[in-house]
Amino acid sequence: MSLASLRHARALLPQQPVRTLATTSALSKDESSWLSKLMVRKIEPTKNSHSRMLSDKFDIYELHTHNVRPDSVGKYLENYKNTVQIVQSKDNLSMELIGSWNVEVGDLDQCLHLWRYTGGFEMVDQAKRELSSDKSYVQLMQERGTFLRSRHLQYLLAFSYWPQLQLREGKNIYEIRSYRLKPGTMIEWGNNWARAINHRQNNNEAFAGYFSQIGRLYNVHHIWCYKDLQGRKETRESAWRSPGWDECVAYTVPLIREMHCRILAPTEFSPTQ
Repeated sequence: MSLASLRHARALLPQQPVRTLATTSALSKDESSWLSKLMVRKIEPTKNSHSRMLSDKFDIYELHTHNVRPDSVGKYLENYKNTVQIVQSKDNLSMELIGSWNVEVGDLDQCLHLWRYTGGFEMVDQAKRELSSDKSYVQLMQERGTFLRSRHLQYLLAFSYWPQLQLREGKNIYEIRSYRLKPGTMIEWGNNWARAINHRQNNNEAFAGYFSQIGRLYNVHHIWCYKDLQGRKETRESAWRSPGWDECVAYTVPLIREMHCRILAPTEFSPTQ
């Protein structure tokens, strides 16, 4: 077939409408705003460490996570109670137990213990030296190992924007929400939560907020206090009705790689109840 014949045959075919793709100018302002919330913003280089920018306190927090053998929970709690009493008997230590909890929803047969060292890592080192020379303390530590399946330790700093920590009285439950963030996003997380925390103080539920320094890095722990599960439900629903809370959530969700929550009940020897 000649070139002229091909052109003639093409001319006889019905013409099809030309399809076009929508450009960004066709997007509504609301859609553009929504998409922008899913983008992790670039954080400019800085000569200050993240810890200095996010925390203005000299206290170090030590979070112990102990996975207990199901048949040894009672013995384990008695052992840890005796350990706490030894620490509390030493006036030269700048450490104090803040909270001790059993996990009721989440990782069962798990206990969390939160200690505070006033004076930085120097006081952590001092406490380790002092306690390692106490025979009763060492014996309890060795005994505790027989009650455990595994354990994990993190050193944490408190976020500067979080309300001052206050020990609670009466009958309460706690929720610890733990987040693993994308590396490099901790500053943006802090910037957004510095605003978000204002939406979460109506019922005095904000107990403590920390980020990891040693251990699993780019970890954040938010601890909340409620009267009961129904109180938790009502408080969280109230936050969603607060103008601006939804935006804070939209900006922080893209920063998260993994998250989980656990419901905690204080032990009988926990300073915060």
